[in-house]
Amino acid sequence: MRNPEFPLPGATWTRRSLLKTAALGACAWTLPSPKAAARAANIPIALQLYSVRTDCRADFDAALARIAQMGFQGVEFAGYYNYESRPVDLRKRLDDLDLRAAGTHIPTARIREDALPATIEFHQAIGCKYLIVPSDKDFFHPENSRALAETFNKAAAVLTPLGMACGYHNHTNEFRKDGDRTYWDLFAERTVKEVVLQQDCGWSAAAGLDPAALIRKHAGRSRTVHFKATVVQNEAGKKAILGQDSVDWAAVIRACVEAGGTEWIVLEQEQYPDGLSPMECTQLSLSGLKRLLG
Repeated sequence: MRNPEFPLPGATWTRRSLLKTAALGACAWTLPSPKAAARAANIPIALQLYSVRTDCRADFDAALARIAQMGFQGVEFAGYYNYESRPVDLRKRLDDLDLRAAGTHIPTARIREDALPATIEFHQAIGCKYLIVPSDKDFFHPENSRALAETFNKAAAVLTPLGMACGYHNHTNEFRKDGDRTYWDLFAERTVKEVVLQQDCGWSAAAGLDPAALIRKHAGRSRTVHFKATVVQNEAGKKAILGQDSVDWAAVIRACVEAGGTEWIVLEQEQYPDGLSPMECTQLSLSGLKRLLG
């Protein structure tokens, strides 16, 4: 999701040139081995619904139907719209569209002890395993970050026996340092291995880090990973469509299959080039991602 404190660099292009490039297949990277490619191709792809939030607000059912038609296998929620208090109906809608609940983005308050039972009940009803917090100011606070990590540990102790998990999603502030270590690394050290480190590889790259190296550094904790097209520092010739951007997605994919324990690739689209709609950009990025995955 968008980090208002760190505007994402972009590039200028036309609808015609973008569509032409996508049609030609602009994926510059390939996987190094058939085995890695086969494993990557078996990881299901979900869409973070924040990508198409205007469509969701206008008609959530129609938005879900179009996402299914594009070929996504799941969705990661960023709100439930007309299904906020209707989890059984939402599950039926997903089942009818052959979509799965790959995860959700919720505030920390929803995984604290007093709220956790209701959170579990709702998400079990829709078949959602991963409860991810997309932002919390305490994450990069020298003192409060310790207590926040313990909140995740307590939630994990309840969720793990149920086959569920909680986790945290980065922007760029999470890579600020406390001493000689980033808050991201400190959170990893302070939490049990069952707590998911849901890396947004676009934000990591924008912060000047290597997303693949981060996955390998915290092996087994990248069970869901955000693939977001990102142009870093206005890099010439790059566009915010997966496979045409600055991120070395082949390296990320290799890390996911070799070290991440990745169960879901979650596509997120935060830039909508030159008049293209969120749905159009999402479709282009999905096509680019599928080429990368082989």
